[in-house]
Amino acid sequence: MTTLTINGQTHEVDAPDNMPLLWAIRDLVGFTGTKYGCGRGLCGACTVHLDGQATRSCITPLSAVGDREITTIEAIADDPTGASVQQAWRELDVVQCGYCQSGQIMSATALLQGNPAPDDSAIDGAMSGNICRCATYVRIRAAIHQAAASLGQEVS
Repeated sequence: MTTLTINGQTHEVDAPDNMPLLWAIRDLVGFTGTKYGCGRGLCGACTVHLDGQATRSCITPLSAVGDREITTIEAIADDPTGASVQQAWRELDVVQCGYCQSGQIMSATALLQGNPAPDDSAIDGAMSGNICRCATYVRIRAAIHQAAASLGQEVS
C-alpha cells in the first residue's frame, strides 16, 4: 500500500511502486481532471503540483512521490494564485476544446507562485512544455498577465 496526500486528503492506494502517479490519481483515487496526453511527459496535460512544483504525473512513479503533497486541478482554486489563474482563464475565454487546460492552469499557477511578475519570455519558458492543439497560446499568455495583475504582482 502507498499513502498519497492529494488535495489535503490522505489516500491509501494498492499499486506497484512503478505505477505512474497519473493512473493512481485518476483510476485509483478518482480525480479525473488530470488528463493523459502523451504518456511521455512531453505535452503537459498530466501536470500536477508536488509540493507546489509543476510535475508531469504520467512519468512520475509512485515511488518518487514519497510524502510530498499532491495538488490537482480539482483543488487549485483553493489557492489564491490558482483561483486568480482560473478566473483569468474564464474572463479571457482561453479554453477551446479544453483537454490541455488543466495542465496549462497547473503550470501557470506554479509559474506565478515562483515568479509573481513574469515577463513574456518567462511565461513562454515556463509554459513551453504544455502543448495546446487549439493554439490558444496568445490567450494563455494574456491570462497569466491578467492573473498576475489581479494579484497585484505584475510589473508595469
